[in-house]
Amino acid sequence: MLQTLKRLYHQFGSPRYFYDITGRMLPWLVAAALLLLVPALIYGLGFAPPEKYQGNSYRVIYIHVPAASIAMSGYFMMAVAGVIVLVWRMKMAEMVARAIAPIGASFTFICLVTGAIWGKPTWGTWWVWDARLTSMLILLFLYLGIMALNAAIEQPQAAARATAVLSIVGAVNLPIIKYSVEWWNTLHQPASITMTSSAIDPEMLITLLTSMAGFYCLFAVLVIMATRCEILRREQRSRWVRSLVTEAVDGV
Repeated sequence: MLQTLKRLYHQFGSPRYFYDITGRMLPWLVAAALLLLVPALIYGLGFAPPEKYQGNSYRVIYIHVPAASIAMSGYFMMAVAGVIVLVWRMKMAEMVARAIAPIGASFTFICLVTGAIWGKPTWGTWWVWDARLTSMLILLFLYLGIMALNAAIEQPQAAARATAVLSIVGAVNLPIIKYSVEWWNTLHQPASITMTSSAIDPEMLITLLTSMAGFYCLFAVLVIMATRCEILRREQRSRWVRSLVTEAVDGV
């Protein structure tokens, strides 16, 4: 088992192997994203039963909850990649972290916007300085800070180390987002789904879980595509990338 993990670690640490294997994975992930996301959103936004107290306004959860989950997961992945960068100097970890930043920022922005749309009919206002909302806004600023560092530092390795430190330090915000509704008296409702129970109607729950699975597949597609572009940019002088370009030109 340990030998298998070591082999996979070294394989996925190779830009060429990552590029090749993800090229075969992409069509399946795109298909999964479409098959899960399209019906879930159509049913959730148009046909799922209205919520007892919130009526139809609750339907935004089919976008809001997956976006919030991906925003936090993406940052956690960057923090893990940051540890790998600082400890093992793995080039692929640098490229994956760089690819995640703008995608994670986009999902965080979607989370905030959909939260405001949900909050207006529920709370009577677009925004309150609630602990959950404020910590999620901080997460967006952390993503933007990492993107700014990547843009400001020209040397890729130096940029990767600087953003790795910020990612790791900023990860302290993740448990604050997660447990803010339990630690403080906030307007934001507690989690409706836990590891052991759910307060959501089964029909709504299945739709929400399907939507989340579809959004995670979409996130994987976007991260893989962005990472592959980063690999081509960083490895453009390597022989295998030049051969890819030659094959593409010959194919045209």
